Amino acid sequence: MNADVESLAVVGRFNEAWGAHDLDACLAMVTDDCVFDATGPSPDGSRHVGRDAIRAAWQSIFDDSSSVFETEEVFGAGDRVVQRWTYSWGVGHVRGVDVFRVRDGLVAEKLSYVKG
Repeated sequence: MNADVESLAVVGRFNEAWGAHDLDACLAMVTDDCVFDATGPSPDGSRHVGRDAIRAAWQSIFDDSSSVFETEEVFGAGDRVVQRWTYSWGVGHVRGVDVFRVRDGLVAEKLSYVKG
């Protein structure tokens, strides 16, 4: 399997777990040293490294069962995957982009950006 296809498949499985609000499944798909750059606080967001830090950063998102993550577009380039998305909750939503890096079949980086 070429790198583009493999990376897209990894991120696809990750997105399915995210959409199902399955935090443990998402964390099982990240490397021990995974880096997550959050969108907030502005202007630069915050960096979280490792599963424990990422769990703490994602917990409230996963706890909100009314929230919905929808992928608008996704494409891969080697070990990188870029996706545009909409994240909706209650009465609001935000649009953004994630830049993933995949290593050894796991997500090693998830850098998130939102429209201002």
